[in-house]
Amino acid sequence: MSELILKTAAQLADALAAGETTSVELTQAHLDRIAAVDGDVHAFLHIDAEGALSQAAASDARRANGDALHALDGVPIAVKDVLTTTGLPTTCGSKILEGWVPPYDATVVKKIKNAGLPILGKTNMDEFAMGSSTEHSAYGPTKNPWKLDRIPGGSGGGSAAAVAAFEAPLALGTDTGGSIRQPGAVTGTVGVKPTYGSVSRYGLVALANSLDQVGPVTRTVLDSALLHELIGGHDPLDSTSTTTPVTGLVDAARAGGTGDLKGVKVGVIKELAGEGWAPDVMAKFNESVDILTKLGADVVEVSTPSFQHAMAAYYLILPAECSSNLAKFDAMRYGLRVTPDGDPSAEDVMKASRDAGFGDEVKRRIILGTYALSSGYYDAYYGQAQKIRTLIIEDFKKAFEQVDVLVSPTSPSTAFPLGAKLDDPLAMYMQDLATIPANLAGTPGISVPAGVSDVDGLPVGVQLLAPVLEDARLYRVGAALEGAIGPVLSIDKLEVAR
Repeated sequence: MSELILKTAAQLADALAAGETTSVELTQAHLDRIAAVDGDVHAFLHIDAEGALSQAAASDARRANGDALHALDGVPIAVKDVLTTTGLPTTCGSKILEGWVPPYDATVVKKIKNAGLPILGKTNMDEFAMGSSTEHSAYGPTKNPWKLDRIPGGSGGGSAAAVAAFEAPLALGTDTGGSIRQPGAVTGTVGVKPTYGSVSRYGLVALANSLDQVGPVTRTVLDSALLHELIGGHDPLDSTSTTTPVTGLVDAARAGGTGDLKGVKVGVIKELAGEGWAPDVMAKFNESVDILTKLGADVVEVSTPSFQHAMAAYYLILPAECSSNLAKFDAMRYGLRVTPDGDPSAEDVMKASRDAGFGDEVKRRIILGTYALSSGYYDAYYGQAQKIRTLIIEDFKKAFEQVDVLVSPTSPSTAFPLGAKLDDPLAMYMQDLATIPANLAGTPGISVPAGVSDVDGLPVGVQLLAPVLEDARLYRVGAALEGAIGPVLSIDKLEVAR
């Protein structure tokens, strides 16, 4: 095993800049790690060794000429399989898109390519990003590198597991209701959901347009800041893209690294603690709050009453948008086509193809969303959910009049055993209890490792939330907390091969 895989993305960037290694060397080191452990972890659906090494060689040639495109030029990255990539399949973890190779790159993929980051491959996910455990992938579940009988979170468990297993120093994920932050919490990685619209969604195969957001998955807060600044910014191809530049994140992370939080006001969310939260998770969360106080932050309790209705509203809004978005997978243009016997009509082909191509969780949400949008029920369900969403936005505004950032546990429990909640959708949905409000309001959030449980030795995450377009606050406070807690993830703690 090469020691290169143990370095952070920032350290690898410094090593490349100093001529201490090459992109080909460190890309090959990560490909070797994937070959050694991914048979157990199953973080990747598609590995592009030839393409990654070719991109790495081009990076080395640029650096030899003094023409590096970016600080991260030459540092390899993994990409969640919900983002379109030319030359690589994009399946969204679904049989209905098996083998589909898009004709264009997502904007964020184009940005990392233009910055010279070799793409190692595409990571596993819950089908069309619907799930909290990556067990709903049509291609089999991803496993948690800490304990292989545990889930890695979802829907972006593949990206989180790849980073946690030291198969990649960086990854891209997407967060619709917690799909970056919740996997971060249960794998001991850092996961960030940027402000809605601050990172382009063009080329992201949509689950719910008003909720989806692309973001970084890394092992340190500084690495997330580096990747976030790279992929952020206005995109004319995305009609929901903000025009505010994404800057100051790296500076904020470095400032937070000094450990000084004097003058920062932190609000503990009353509604996201206590009953329903595992005692070991709450113990680590309370320790993190004490650390924030010791770092100089002014910590107070903040009430956000509407948050208790967030999950109910989310599971009406998301299925409604999902029902609409997934209607395009009709077997007429691309993707899986199943032709029934006899003389089937176009409708017969659509029915057969969607039945064979979609998994149970996708079907469940399509049916729920279609019902919520149907005549006679729209106002009673979808309309009411949107009203709750407005109340959540207002509660965030009121809270941020009192404090700079909000804090809560990221997930109600540590990683649960594979299969434990597959037959109980509501229990699965509860895993996103703390993360959903940020998606409904469009606010940014970060999950930072808070230590390991005294009960099962698995990682616990703490979530920080900031006002819209104030993502830099997350990096300052997150880096300070990370520095005070110390390293949580190390290769020696993992069950996968050393």
